Amino acid sequence: MRVRKTITLAALAAVTLGTAAVAEDAPAPKKPEPFAFADFTWLTGNPRTTESPLDSKVFTGEFRVDVNFTQSLNHPQDHTIGGSSEIFRSGEVQLTQLGAGGDLHWNNVRGRVMTQFGMYSQTTPRNDASPTVGQWQLDNAYRYVSEAYGGYHFDALNGINVDAGIFMSYVGLFSYYQFDNWAYQPSYVSSNTPWFFNGVRIQIFPSDKLKIEPWIVNGWQSYGKFNDAPGFGVQILWRPNGSISVLGNQYYGTDTLGVSDRKRLHTDDSVQWKYLDRPGRALDKAAMTFTVDAGCEYGGGVSCRNGSAASPSQYFLGFMTYQRLWFDKDRYAVTVGGGAINNPGRYLVLLPPINGATAASGTPYFTEAPGNEFRAWDASATFDWMPRQFITGTPTCPTSPDPEASRRRAGTPAPPDRSFPISRPISSRPKIATRSRSWSRSEGRHEGRRVPAPDPRLLRRVLALRSRVRAGLRRRRERRVRRRVAPRDRAARLSRLRVAEAREVLVRTA
Repeated sequence: MRVRKTITLAALAAVTLGTAAVAEDAPAPKKPEPFAFADFTWLTGNPRTTESPLDSKVFTGEFRVDVNFTQSLNHPQDHTIGGSSEIFRSGEVQLTQLGAGGDLHWNNVRGRVMTQFGMYSQTTPRNDASPTVGQWQLDNAYRYVSEAYGGYHFDALNGINVDAGIFMSYVGLFSYYQFDNWAYQPSYVSSNTPWFFNGVRIQIFPSDKLKIEPWIVNGWQSYGKFNDAPGFGVQILWRPNGSISVLGNQYYGTDTLGVSDRKRLHTDDSVQWKYLDRPGRALDKAAMTFTVDAGCEYGGGVSCRNGSAASPSQYFLGFMTYQRLWFDKDRYAVTVGGGAINNPGRYLVLLPPINGATAASGTPYFTEAPGNEFRAWDASATFDWMPRQFITGTPTCPTSPDPEASRRRAGTPAPPDRSFPISRPISSRPKIATRSRSWSRSEGRHEGRRVPAPDPRLLRRVLALRSRVRAGLRRRRERRVRRRVAPRDRAARLSRLRVAEAREVLVRTA
């Protein structure tokens, strides 16, 4: 197995929201705001800003810029990097995300909007196959929006929020925005689980240390529904003190396109622990995280366990862990970590963008069918330079296995895999047989799209084999004529047969 190594240098800037108190009609004693009893800016997935220069009574503005330069040591000829949801091009400076928006807070009305211009506007929608169901091109409708929801705050318990729209999921612990994370390139566990949901959430705070958040959503990181039923989930977040955060996400849905009787279960559970906090020292802070994910699909030709040839096992198991050290009053930080996944059926694996393939189109070069194996591991080392609370410079070196590395370095096509995914409708499966017959020997093109040209040596062997087969069939027909036709008519019959074959060859050649 080849090893994919990349070096990423990222510059991120963000002006993030401040905390605005909800106006009250009467001077009643206020209950403590959730999770305001300690400083949690050390958590991965949380912004480390403590104030916002764009804050006002009604709206707290936010502006994010994420620019990175990535160099893959596999040197892909087309500069494309696959398997990641954060880095996409090698040897180029790219704008990953430019986001502008913020939070609305007026009395009990609340809302949030954040744009996504740059690479995210292309790479995130292509991982969602739900827009192929029905009309109106949902991927284009939501392409430039990462968050957009409105809601209402109820003054019950320690607060209840009801929001509807697109919101972040935090399944997989890391934030969708790299500025908030310890590592620029998260582990497979985080990259292959949903970044957002489109639906309704209810945030219930029984106390200032606990949040219970049910979801009713369209599907697993999807703009629309894959089938008729929605997805359901719940998030539980518990922070007993300023040094520990425990997060659990549970999900149930039908998220296989065109297979309504296939159900998905998933659990994502994380703990973050700050085990050192010494302000003023050279090494002033240290923390760690540990995440475990497990899930499966059942029905529709697959099973969670004890699978067979007729119903293969289709499940997801993964973990990731990170260690982070802060130095010199949190100006510098070092993070090391990694993880591994095992996903038979590849139902959560990011599809490589081979010849422009998307989650809806699929590709015969990397099928996502029941029984297809996928095991992967990753490791990374990240150094953060944080001169101001709104700016981070992040050199990082992630390493992970890349089975496509040797093929893409040589610029040669992988052998087609004829086992089409049975999880997609027949109309959306790639027509590899039609393409192989329509190859142009000179240009290697078909219907205006670039496809790999065949190996000339292999083509010569195939043509020679076809000639031998045709000669054998012709001799067989001649033997049949000799056995069945009288001697005086045999010569005339063979002559007519050869003339007919010659005409057929002329027609095919023309």
